[in-house]
Amino acid sequence: MTIDLLRRILGWATVINLSVITIWFVVFTLYHDALYRLHSKWFKLSHERFDSIHYAGMAFYKIGTYLFNVAPFLALYIVT
Repeated sequence: MTIDLLRRILGWATVINLSVITIWFVVFTLYHDALYRLHSKWFKLSHERFDSIHYAGMAFYKIGTYLFNVAPFLALYIVT
């Protein structure tokens, strides 16, 4: 695997992961009540707990994307 190929893979992985987090945020924002009703059928959750779980999940996903995709991509871009 060449450095150029690895850089392209990390670049596309970053685009895909940031698209996923953007879609998650948009769906969560626009369909908050419907999502809450769906999840409250399965789990006993308050609105505050439901929001905190989603925001923590989004934060974890975003930090992981930056840590494992963006940072290595930028490092390879700077080195080569």
